[in-house]
Amino acid sequence: MSTSYLLLHGLGGSGPEHWQTWLCQQLIERGHRVYYPRFPDQDAPSWEIWLRELHELMNSIPEEEELIVLTHSLGCILWLHYAAEHPVRRVRQAVLVCPPSADTGLEEISSFFPLAQNLQLTAAAEHTLIIMSSSDEYCSPAQSLVYQQLEVPVLLLPNMGHINTASGHGPWPLIMDIALTGAVPLQQLMTSPARQR
Repeated sequence: MSTSYLLLHGLGGSGPEHWQTWLCQQLIERGHRVYYPRFPDQDAPSWEIWLRELHELMNSIPEEEELIVLTHSLGCILWLHYAAEHPVRRVRQAVLVCPPSADTGLEEISSFFPLAQNLQLTAAAEHTLIIMSSSDEYCSPAQSLVYQQLEVPVLLLPNMGHINTASGHGPWPLIMDIALTGAVPLQQLMTSPARQR
């Protein structure tokens, strides 16, 4: 079974210097198939349109392809909407990098909230990992609690901003390692409040 990758960008897209674009090029050079859609109206997105296009793309990917999904920012929220619908095409792993808070004050992303209630991420992916930054200007530590309560592993990275071009990412070896091996630095994994009970 071949492994393919799907990269979902956020608000404004991911430009040529973004880690998603770098990762796409690295994976292609290693012989992997990569789906890297550009959603319409990137600066003023509609969740209905983005979600419809994601469904169409997912339905077009052959079931025999083992699929790994790597999302950034608003792309994380798009994936959460997809995961809340049934039936969906289940993937091997979903990695959500820096999902923004509903309280960012960005009118451009307001239509993507609220999130679905009782979200069961296992319906869409065998494994899900959320990666967050302690200094993300679009999701403070207090705002991140909603994602820590999804009962999936959360990797908290120190002082990496929104993990985008503005914060210097760019080539990002950690995401390459996670994409290729699924390996996560365990010492930085957080335990969700739901798991602590």
